[in-house]
Amino acid sequence: METNRPTYRPPWAWVPSLYFAEGIPYVVVQTISVIMYKRMGISNSDIALFTSLLYWPWAIKPLWSPFVDMFSKKRLWVVSMEFIIAVSLVVVAFVLPLASFLTWTLVIFAAMAFSSATHDIAADGFYMLALEPYQQAAFSGVRSTFYRIATIVGSGLLVMLAGNIETGSGGNIPFAWSISFGILAGMFILLFAYHRLILPYPAADGPTLADKSRSVWNEFVQTFVIFFKKKDIVTILFFLLFYRFAEAQLVKLVSPFLLDPRGKGGLGLSTSEVGIVYGTVGIVALLSGGLLGGFVISKKGLKYWLWIMVFSIHLPDVMFIYLSQVQPENFLLVNIAVAIEQFGYGFGFTAYMLYMLMVSQGDHKTAHYAICTGFMALGMMIPGLFSGYIQEWLGYKNFFLWVFMATIPGFIVAAVAKIDPLFGKKVEQPQQ
Repeated sequence: METNRPTYRPPWAWVPSLYFAEGIPYVVVQTISVIMYKRMGISNSDIALFTSLLYWPWAIKPLWSPFVDMFSKKRLWVVSMEFIIAVSLVVVAFVLPLASFLTWTLVIFAAMAFSSATHDIAADGFYMLALEPYQQAAFSGVRSTFYRIATIVGSGLLVMLAGNIETGSGGNIPFAWSISFGILAGMFILLFAYHRLILPYPAADGPTLADKSRSVWNEFVQTFVIFFKKKDIVTILFFLLFYRFAEAQLVKLVSPFLLDPRGKGGLGLSTSEVGIVYGTVGIVALLSGGLLGGFVISKKGLKYWLWIMVFSIHLPDVMFIYLSQVQPENFLLVNIAVAIEQFGYGFGFTAYMLYMLMVSQGDHKTAHYAICTGFMALGMMIPGLFSGYIQEWLGYKNFFLWVFMATIPGFIVAAVAKIDPLFGKKVEQPQQ
């Protein structure tokens, strides 16, 4: 019976696992795939092109976010998408040993990306429906933390596992990645089963188009009209598209740079070492920077910290200029350099996330936040498309110099952005 279903469960019972599940398919499609394709012999230009094209679902998810709102319950959307993602991971594990693995995995990753983008929309909406406003604020850091933990598990532990299996199997790379994806699929099946049982059934969770007199088309159009009529919309769009213009190019070539032999300008690290450097040490630094960023903004507000965060996200890119020019053999030194860059990125990216929240305030905030994240994905996808060709043309040494020059648009859009002086700052409630 519907009335016997729990409308509330403690947030700790499901918020961490929900956002862990949200992070896994994204890191699979955008990070793990890069390392896997590199180990499978795909060129840097093709890796950057194909994996950047896989950003499309996240870039265009605003186009169907109103329909997720209008039809069915967010809970059903969440568990359905998790089932599809679990099946996709199983299929990837089976097709990797095939000669046509590239075609098959790209198709499956595309399906996984669309499911993941839909899951993002539904999960964020479910979070707002299942929790009171004060709980939403209290668990915002938990959301981010467990999303990042998913990144650690995916780009760190899973990559190290693949590297160890690769070594133990005598260099059988397809076998190593097939087993790794099989293990990841099993874990995701457990997440799907857990959420199907544990997620609450909020009373407010229902289709927004319950009133049949309202037109689907009018609701859809109105959502976008209100967003694009926002004040300073051109400045907003430029900020969303260009704040991470340099990072969008850097992130696609970091793993190939770490893996490529020294004769090709890389650092010649093993798969397991990359898992440690970028997927564990780097992600912990990224997470630490993000947590610190959220804390300091709550004290002084976004406007106060904006420029410090702009410098923080861009200046540490010089770490890769150093690594590419010197090609140090000291593994600890490589870890330190990557940790500095990732900490700065985590700290500086907080400003971007808070900016999207600020822009989304008002009517249709769930759909408007999805629109913002769509432009965020577009801002990562387009520069990433050509980054591999630029790297192959310039070589790693000059490529990272180019990336540093590409930080200039990020400073420009920050200079023209309009920021509410109080946004993000914790307001003390008056004593009763």
